[in-house]
Amino acid sequence: MLDITISNRLVGDGHEVFIIAEAGVNHDGSLDKALALVDAAWDVGADCVKFQTFKAERVATDKAVKARYQRELTDPAESQVEMLRRLELSDDDLKSVIDHCRAKGILFLSTPYNREDVDLLDRLGVAAYKLASISIAEPLFLSYVAKKGKPLILSAGLATLAEIDTGLRAIRETGNQDIALLQCTTNYPADPAEANLTTIPAMKKSFGVITGYSDHTKSESCCIAATALGATIIERHITLDRSAEGPDHAASSDPAQFKALVASIRETEAALGNGYKAPTASEQTNLREMRRSVVLRTDMKKGDRLSLDDFDFRRPGSGIRPDQVDLLAGVQLTCDVTAGVLLDWSMIDASSRN
Repeated sequence: MLDITISNRLVGDGHEVFIIAEAGVNHDGSLDKALALVDAAWDVGADCVKFQTFKAERVATDKAVKARYQRELTDPAESQVEMLRRLELSDDDLKSVIDHCRAKGILFLSTPYNREDVDLLDRLGVAAYKLASISIAEPLFLSYVAKKGKPLILSAGLATLAEIDTGLRAIRETGNQDIALLQCTTNYPADPAEANLTTIPAMKKSFGVITGYSDHTKSESCCIAATALGATIIERHITLDRSAEGPDHAASSDPAQFKALVASIRETEAALGNGYKAPTASEQTNLREMRRSVVLRTDMKKGDRLSLDDFDFRRPGSGIRPDQVDLLAGVQLTCDVTAGVLLDWSMIDASSRN
């Protein structure tokens, strides 16, 4: 059984799926929207609301152009660093968000992009670090975060197995073993055909860590399938308005959609059961009415000897079970029996077996 502890919550095998509502930068740089996203995440039943902690100049240079999806969803003439400046939260804003999370009773997480961000979140008492897919290819940064001694949830978008292996080695060499790895397709929105969800159990087996899924598609199908494949963490973006201008709104769920997603995930994990095949409690109440018992195909007389060709099966299942017909073959009846009447052992002369 693999699991990690985030705050007071056990996450991993045998535990309820940990659902992260990724607020990200969907606050558009507004503290009021950020606080509203916390409220929304709590209202929809998410376990955690996650933001991003960064300063634009520490993420991109002035010459960095936007990714293709960012150009499609925001002003294409704007540089990446200009866009990021608009989406920053100040340190004071971040403290206000954390205070609001505590008041609401929902776990706060955030994604740091540089050492300064990591240190700030550490000072603010973050329970774990959620790292973006770009960090998987930055062993030096991974090592720095891991040395804080807190659990790491790491998305694996853009990465090869070799890059993941290198990144995990960098983390483990610090002595930090509390790692969760999320399958992710780094495109916004992502095509479900590129979700590659079977990597979820494969990465768990290959790397010995709990695994989950960070979703960027437009539907809930991949999250449900990921849950069925054993994902113990599901992350999906939440927004107040999917039509708003911004890099992530289009690949997000609004509160109503997210609430429905949470319900579907909970229903799916309940449906998975415990892996032990046995009649359920409700099935037990139906056994007698649904199963069948042994009857005779034709009327027979006292003293007639029975053969397998004489038997048929009818409901209810309160008589001799169909899997006991071998015990009946070759014995004589103790009385006349009408076709279709449930046999019972008083009709059978066991001493008459050939």
